[in-house]
Amino acid sequence: MPRVFIIAGAVLMGIGVLLWVGLPLGRLPGDFTVRCGLVTFYFPLVTSILVSVALTLLMMFFRR
Repeated sequence: MPRVFIIAGAVLMGIGVLLWVGLPLGRLPGDFTVRCGLVTFYFPLVTSILVSVALTLLMMFFRR
């Protein structure tokens, strides 16, 4: 269990560094924003796919 926490912390630190240097995570082409009056709906489709692929590859790497 401690290994999982260390890996999760490293992943969160990596994401934080990428956001800090200016990676437009959350504002990629394919992320949908719908504004209708006072209501705004945001669906980060491409961002979700990229994060999912990155985490899958990371978990495959550490599982071996």
